[in-house]
Amino acid sequence: MREYLLTLCITAAVTYLLTGPVRKFAIVAGAMPEIRARDVHREPTPRLGGIAMFFGLCAGLLVADHLTNLNGVFSQSNEPRALLSGAALIWLIGVLDDKFEIDALIKLGGQMIAAGVMVMQGLTILWLPIPSVGTVALTQWQGTLLTVALVVITINAVNFVDGLDGLASGMVCIAAAAFFMYAYRIWYSYGIEAAAPATLFAAILMGMCLGFLPHNMHPARIFMGDSGSMLIGLVLAAGAISITGQVDPDSLFGGSQRQTVHQMVPVYIPLLLPLTIIAIPAADLVLAIVRRTWRGQSPFAADRGHLHHRLLEIGHSHSRAVLIMYFWSALIAFGALAYSVNSASMWIVLGVVILSAIGLLLLLLPRFTPRAPMWAQAFVPPRYRRRRKAVAESAPAVEPVAPAVEEEERTPVAVGVSGVNGATAIGARSRFLDRRKAGSSR
Repeated sequence: MREYLLTLCITAAVTYLLTGPVRKFAIVAGAMPEIRARDVHREPTPRLGGIAMFFGLCAGLLVADHLTNLNGVFSQSNEPRALLSGAALIWLIGVLDDKFEIDALIKLGGQMIAAGVMVMQGLTILWLPIPSVGTVALTQWQGTLLTVALVVITINAVNFVDGLDGLASGMVCIAAAAFFMYAYRIWYSYGIEAAAPATLFAAILMGMCLGFLPHNMHPARIFMGDSGSMLIGLVLAAGAISITGQVDPDSLFGGSQRQTVHQMVPVYIPLLLPLTIIAIPAADLVLAIVRRTWRGQSPFAADRGHLHHRLLEIGHSHSRAVLIMYFWSALIAFGALAYSVNSASMWIVLGVVILSAIGLLLLLLPRFTPRAPMWAQAFVPPRYRRRRKAVAESAPAVEPVAPAVEEEERTPVAVGVSGVNGATAIGARSRFLDRRKAGSSR
């Protein structure tokens, strides 16, 4: 565990430290596209954040190769090299798209080629456990097609959910954390070395997301772009493919093959954990197709009707909308993980139901702003701090300074700029307009 944590920290540190220089390079290179109608941000923001994430991936693999216990992953398996080859290819395609915005079909072809490169080096699905049937061995073509489909779907799901500051990196980090706990349990508790590559991939993926997330939280200073979203999507899919197609169910439980797979049904639920990120984007995709078709538009026409747009429209702030989607991702991922550990416990099901009710309640309270207690004031953002005491202390100091004549002259201005003091709650655009009105009236 110490070596996995060291790999995670090195990956996060390299990604974090390189993101600043990469941002300056993106500005110089002109990788700052104009704001589109469906975008949420108001100022042009540089992309190419995937450059820092890719070098973080390389640093994590390099450090793991020189560690005592993790070195066996590279000597006994070719999967880390397969991941690096596919990641380098998909990263180059993403960098070109961030700069020149290449065609969607070209990106799709590049995704399939990257998946094929990993398959050629051994990172593929060999068999599938099917309940009441047993372990079904796949032919070479079946395994290749299933692997390519899984990679392409996961990459585009991550790319699809990247619509708000910090949303994609946070959701992928949550899914990777739950998947790491499951893969480490398979590797450590059952002594199955075939689960070690997936555990390493999950640790590196967490480091990539955690290192980039401080630069990407609202207001974002840099976007990961397609070079980052497609990269973390490929790493996420690689972990799922590794542990799904390489770990034999018969090595976990005794008995007949059919009975083994039947007992493994709850345990194999977390094998879909990397795909839990697709749950929200898939629902959003279906709703978008139905909505656009109902309006007589093309299903591929861009609009502002996605789930994160709707959260903003009903009154949620940018940060709260992201946190709500974090909550649902964590509920799905860790709920499945808990069910795999003890599928017979009704407390797990009851806990998931209660947390789901809390999540629905949060969706219906967009204007509720919690206030942190006094001892936690220094650890929360300014909007969650108590301000009554500060206002009360500053009011007496301002009153004696202004003379009576000045108060009379400023009375009409105060009516016109009633929103200046609370401009941060309205938005930057309203604040600037109010300031112009205040200046003109003076």
